[in-house]
Amino acid sequence: MNQPHTDFARRPLPEPLLLALRELLGERFSTSPAVRDHHGRDESAFPPAAPDAVAFPESTDEVAAVVKRCAEHGVPMIPFGVGTSLEGHVLAIRGGVTIDLSRMNRVLDVHPDDLDATVEAGVTRMQLNAALRDTGLFFPLDPGADATLGGMAATRASGTNAVRYGTMRENVLALTVVLASGDVIRTGTRARKSAAGYDLTRLFVGSEGTLGVITELTVRIHPQPEALSAAVCRFPSVRDAVATVIQTIQLGVPIARCELLDAATIGAINRHSKLALPEAATVFFEFHGSPAAVKEQTESVDAIASEHGGAGFEWATTPEERTRLWTARHQAYFACLGMRPNCRVVSTDVCVPISRLADCVAETEVDVAATRARIVARSPGAGLPVTLLGHIGDGNFHLGINVDTANPVEVEEAESLNERLVARALAMGGTSTGEHGIGMGKLDFLAAEHGSAVNVMRTLKAALDPKGLLNPGKVLRAA
Repeated sequence: MNQPHTDFARRPLPEPLLLALRELLGERFSTSPAVRDHHGRDESAFPPAAPDAVAFPESTDEVAAVVKRCAEHGVPMIPFGVGTSLEGHVLAIRGGVTIDLSRMNRVLDVHPDDLDATVEAGVTRMQLNAALRDTGLFFPLDPGADATLGGMAATRASGTNAVRYGTMRENVLALTVVLASGDVIRTGTRARKSAAGYDLTRLFVGSEGTLGVITELTVRIHPQPEALSAAVCRFPSVRDAVATVIQTIQLGVPIARCELLDAATIGAINRHSKLALPEAATVFFEFHGSPAAVKEQTESVDAIASEHGGAGFEWATTPEERTRLWTARHQAYFACLGMRPNCRVVSTDVCVPISRLADCVAETEVDVAATRARIVARSPGAGLPVTLLGHIGDGNFHLGINVDTANPVEVEEAESLNERLVARALAMGGTSTGEHGIGMGKLDFLAAEHGSAVNVMRTLKAALDPKGLLNPGKVLRAA
């Protein structure tokens, strides 16, 4: 897809900085080509862009020391979790030092009575849930990949459970952040509400590493549901599936998970995860609560689905079956990659008000069909496999556009399809990104979505990072 913006002269790291960081971190500072290459990649369709060096701090104080030394020499810094982002967030397009937080992986405190936990930024969601296993509590956000909580906060991630439990925005109570100057601040408290000053926690959640480096988080945790039930239901069309979900949400049925997969996606995950689901528009449901509440929810949704041609629920009755089902859903991105070896998947993530979801999906399906036909006419033998899936309980859906990056016709048509999809979502009162963030991939959509408010964002960026050293080239295009 698009090449990163590299209209600058990359210069070697100053020798005094190299000496200072080696003295500070020892073997935890690397200029190895293999280490640099690993940290110059993510799951996006953008080509790799390696940093000049990688630092592996183990404490907030070490992060602050690294940031201060880089700032003194005017060297860019890129925070890094595990590299699972989809919009080029971790690519070092202007060189510099990647700050890998994966060694800051301690669960610092768990307060079961207050339903919160404090962790370092390198703790992954699965690691936190393993630590909570004996408490009867869990952290519900699951963006698919076993991402770090620092990365999830930085990109304002969500996932399949967001319809019931919210996104990172609702689940982060407090942060420890290293600013571009190397100063350390703490935002928020463990209290469930506060009216004290500006809400800096929300400012840094979703800032994508451009305003500060998140090193610690206090997050909400939730009671494990007493009963849990998962099911799949097939529909005659994507529109029927979406109509079922819209009616379910509007009637106030508190479903926990609600995932749409079109027939192409089902076919891909069948092959990837060795399942045998019928290849049709399908919704994965999950219900949480007391046994009586779960029974009532399932009966309500079953009745709604039948009105829209739903083929009846097929239940995953054991924990192993539920795990296999949701693991297959979470691996849908890689399943779609496998549809067409040696190609790249562009994953969109528009989100619209739930009342406009059916229209947006239907218009998008027509657009996809027309795009495919146009590609075949322009480049015989070419193709463009496109899958549709999404967290439709909150109006968020994805296209997986499988592009042969060596074919300029496919690249051009894929980019145009994405642009039209975003324009469609914005016209319906939606957003260009429901959960992946802006990164590099959606820079040009930000002004269309926010207008002159982008100038306020630039002012905040200039105040907190006047030299533009924190994750440059992401969120805001250089003025």
